[in-house]
Amino acid sequence: MKNATDTTEETAYISKKEYDDLLEKYRELERQLTELKRLIFGSKSERFVSTALLGQLGLFGEASQESSSSAEKQVLRQTKVKIKPKKVAKRAILPAHLPRVEEIIEPKNLTQDSVKIGEEVTEILEYNPAKLFVRRIVRPKYALKDYAGVIIGELPSLPLPKSNAGAGLLAHILVSKFVDHLPFYRQRQIFKRQQYQVSDATLSGWFNAATSLLEPLYDVLTKELLQSNYLQVDESPIGVQDSYKTGSLHTGYHWVYHAPVEGLVLFKYDATRSIKAPQTILKNYKGTLQSDGYKVYQNLATAQQLKLLSCMAHARRYFEKALDNDHSRASYAMEQFQKLYGLEANIREHNATSKVIKRYRNRYAKPILDTFYDWLVQQRSQLLPKSSIAKAVGYTLRLWKYLIGYLEDGKYLIDNNKIENTIRPLALGRKNYLFAGSHKAAQKAAMMYSFFATCKINNVEPFAWLHDIFKKIPEHKANKLHELLPQNWKNNSIENC
Repeated sequence: MKNATDTTEETAYISKKEYDDLLEKYRELERQLTELKRLIFGSKSERFVSTALLGQLGLFGEASQESSSSAEKQVLRQTKVKIKPKKVAKRAILPAHLPRVEEIIEPKNLTQDSVKIGEEVTEILEYNPAKLFVRRIVRPKYALKDYAGVIIGELPSLPLPKSNAGAGLLAHILVSKFVDHLPFYRQRQIFKRQQYQVSDATLSGWFNAATSLLEPLYDVLTKELLQSNYLQVDESPIGVQDSYKTGSLHTGYHWVYHAPVEGLVLFKYDATRSIKAPQTILKNYKGTLQSDGYKVYQNLATAQQLKLLSCMAHARRYFEKALDNDHSRASYAMEQFQKLYGLEANIREHNATSKVIKRYRNRYAKPILDTFYDWLVQQRSQLLPKSSIAKAVGYTLRLWKYLIGYLEDGKYLIDNNKIENTIRPLALGRKNYLFAGSHKAAQKAAMMYSFFATCKINNVEPFAWLHDIFKKIPEHKANKLHELLPQNWKNNSIENC
């Protein structure tokens, strides 16, 4: 048995630098674990409720008591739990534009001397599922007198003359896939329930032929979008079957361009995420480009002397993720973003002109941004380099001159949220059909997403638009194709609108 005096205590010593490295690694692993838990179990919402009440500034003057009170009420609504009275169920009023099919039910045992004194009307919402039908075009032939020849009615313009698929069916198939996110195999099952068997090859053939018919209109959309002097850009991945990669998927990218002023959206597919993709589209473009912090856009803007704007929502997102890392600093930053977005909400409510918006932002948003910038510079030297809060501060300072660029013109937006909204249908579609069958199919999908996103922005019903376009485009003049774009189609009040 060893005595206490015989026991040798071995103490391990490490340098301060090694300790700091281990501490930094620990905190980075802790951050990664927190982020992973959030992705798996947490809420995806990025809403932040400030503990301070924000005064809301008037559009044409100083902060008013009324606007401050409304902001206070808004924050209180978000922070206080209200006990709401139990709602009494009310029957919704059925829309007046829906057609009415009248059904009259007379009482039984009605005598001849009865006098009608009124009636009770009950309206019930019903639904007839869409059904396939065969459009049978009959054109009688007539022989002219004295053997002058034979005449026959002119065959209406058909989108695919060598196919038995009509304009309505083609429009339904494309809208179902790219708006309602129904893959072709699900559409086949729906057709099968209506006693019509259609093969994958037939559906694919209709899809390829229909999209080929729309390619000239897509080129016109591209040309019109690039005439805008203000574009937003983003990219989103998509799996693509590649013949050179048997058994595996290639990750391609849909590059999305949005012209907020003109209300146009363009999807372009490329097999890579390199600078070559936007360079090909924007090679002759001169204007303003708004994007996230991806360095490709900064390099592109420098090479082509474009004005670059950054997205405030992306900067805000970094601080929102840093709330668990450094709640005090991250909360302060989030409050500054909340003030800036409060001003933007006020602008939207008043529907002001670009000149008024610019003057308003420089009067009220610029002081907030100046104070925020000084705070960021002050905090940078006090943070551990790899912490979440340090990354948020570093990201924001690196892009600062691009983040505040929206102050220079009232038509500029504070963030890229609108273009992210146009990408959501693509994300939903990916979950259903998983991947594109080829690079060519991915580009055809990009074309359809472009049309339908432009329809959505301009409040155009996609099926009505596409149905009408398939009937008109085969004989429409090439130099007037711009008339068929969604925003012009609505304004021209074309039939079936």
